[in-house]
Amino acid sequence: MKSALKWTVIAVAALVVVVIGALLIIPSFIDVNKFKPELEKYVSEATGRPLSVGGDVRLSLFPWAGVSFSDLKLGNIPAFTEKDFLTVKSFDVRVKLLPLLFKQVEVDRLVILEPRIFLVANKDGRVSWDFGTKPADAKPSAQPDAATAQAGLPIQSLMVGELSIQNGQLTLIDHGKGSRQEISRMNLSLKDVSLERPVRFSVSASFNQKPMSAEGRFGPVGTNIGQSVVPLEIKADAFGRLKLQLKGSVENLLAAPLATVTLEVAEFSPRKLAADLGQPLPATADANVLERLAFKAAVKADAKAVAVSDGLLTLDDSKLNFALDAREFAKPDLTFDLKLDRIDLDRYLPPKAAEGHKKAPDAQAAPSGSQPAQATPKKTDYTPLRQLVMSGNAAIGKLTVNNAKLEDVNLKISAKAGVISLDPLTMKLYQGSASGKTVVNVKGDSPATDVQLNLDKVQVHPLLKDIADKDFLEGTAKTQVALSMTGDDPARIKQTLNGKGNLVFSDGALIGVDLAGMARNVKAALGGEVKSGPKPRTDFAEFLVPFTIENGVFHTSETSLKSPLLRLLAAGKADLVKETLDFRIDTKLVGTIKGQGDDKDRSGVDVPIIVSGSFANPSFRPDVEALAKDQLKKALSPSGADGAPVKPKDLIKNLLPKKK
Repeated sequence: MKSALKWTVIAVAALVVVVIGALLIIPSFIDVNKFKPELEKYVSEATGRPLSVGGDVRLSLFPWAGVSFSDLKLGNIPAFTEKDFLTVKSFDVRVKLLPLLFKQVEVDRLVILEPRIFLVANKDGRVSWDFGTKPADAKPSAQPDAATAQAGLPIQSLMVGELSIQNGQLTLIDHGKGSRQEISRMNLSLKDVSLERPVRFSVSASFNQKPMSAEGRFGPVGTNIGQSVVPLEIKADAFGRLKLQLKGSVENLLAAPLATVTLEVAEFSPRKLAADLGQPLPATADANVLERLAFKAAVKADAKAVAVSDGLLTLDDSKLNFALDAREFAKPDLTFDLKLDRIDLDRYLPPKAAEGHKKAPDAQAAPSGSQPAQATPKKTDYTPLRQLVMSGNAAIGKLTVNNAKLEDVNLKISAKAGVISLDPLTMKLYQGSASGKTVVNVKGDSPATDVQLNLDKVQVHPLLKDIADKDFLEGTAKTQVALSMTGDDPARIKQTLNGKGNLVFSDGALIGVDLAGMARNVKAALGGEVKSGPKPRTDFAEFLVPFTIENGVFHTSETSLKSPLLRLLAAGKADLVKETLDFRIDTKLVGTIKGQGDDKDRSGVDVPIIVSGSFANPSFRPDVEALAKDQLKKALSPSGADGAPVKPKDLIKNLLPKKK
């Protein structure tokens, strides 16, 4: 028995010696470089790209199984002028063989020196990183099942002494745009890699000669990755301007990865960062905006959903608190809650001077007397909006838009099946309030919009002054408006605008016109008498404007104005497309005729007034023809309004003012 055991041990020892000897001797007798041409041919046929290894391939089998080579080149297909897709100066890997028998992986080193990757896009849209598509009958790879996830890694332990990529380079070339971007001096280092303890890593690179770096740690991973939670911590720095910190964990890596992290971006200047990237931001009305941005939030995400909570975004002088849930990314399902303290949107719009500069060449390009060429507008694809499912609330403490000052803006936004609603919408503005709702339907080729708006106790003069720089109306407004329109460009919207409303202005004035003076003084109205002094105005106690809009044409037939000295009835239309006016105003003086800018008692005949011209340049003139017809009718009648016969000479006298 002892003899048999002795000879068994001797046989096993001899076998081990033979195997080790073979592993040591085989690399000396086998020239692996003889197989390079076959390897290069096989890779070339599989990828359609030439492969070459310039240096010798070196092989070792004991105690480390190792492979090293140098000067590897993987070329591009002939369609690209750039010769190479990938080059590697040297590659070296060494793994212990015996521990592999016990599912233990021990890597002494894995070093890749100076890898160069060239990603090229041609003008025809072809890209160099396209290695072809899978065959039509190829089935997509299945997701790991629960059994695989429970099994974890097929190894018991992992130890890596050194894993590094040194002095790499990634070049992005876009011939269509004529651009070239380069990430150079790329270095990646992982040391003392193990499944049982945290792994520290560091990454550094330069983007267009600007430094970037990141460092952190993850793990321990553990052998049962599907069952363990992996801590993660990363700090990154881009160009010395953008500093990012991420801390959290990842779990269920094989079955259903779930990340729970907090993300914080320290305050930086987006404008300066964009300049560093070679992509300066567009000019803004205020050159001092986009100088301060900071962000932090808690994020929980898996392959199907993302939840953001405790979010805080600081942009210049504005602070936004937010929460967001997103699901079903292919057809997004979003819920959100936004609270913004203040923002002046006008500061972020393009400067007016720049807009005027852009329009100037178009005006010069059209020959004199010819109509400018109408470019075919690009059709908007509303498919993403039709797929969108959204529900959220937004609140803004102070908002400036188009120079209008709004406060306590609150709105609820929802979207489903191509219908987007803002309902309700409430706000405070100019000592009053506003409420309403908007519904946009994008189920068709062109959006259909319905708007309802109510104003209460809004001061009109400062509102018009701010949003339009117009000074023609004073008073307190109370309005009810319902409008509908179709289209997504201003011209189309005005052509399809329909609706109705009721505008009520109280305790105000029409500035720039003295309707009472024109009514009682025909000569002054005709321009025969010019008065100096303050800007003319027509004060009123109530100004009522009921209206309808049909295909962009505003109609009113019962507009009225009431004041202690004047009664006014108006009817007519305003074409919003052509921006023209056509109104007739009938005035009647009541009570005393003092005031309205006149310090003398004057008698005369009430004169109808015609308003015409354009929105930009309206004109007011008395309707002398209608007045003459009225006076002629009275002259031909048996008696005047007071019962006494009207003499022909009084017909002309009534049209002229009395002498002072």
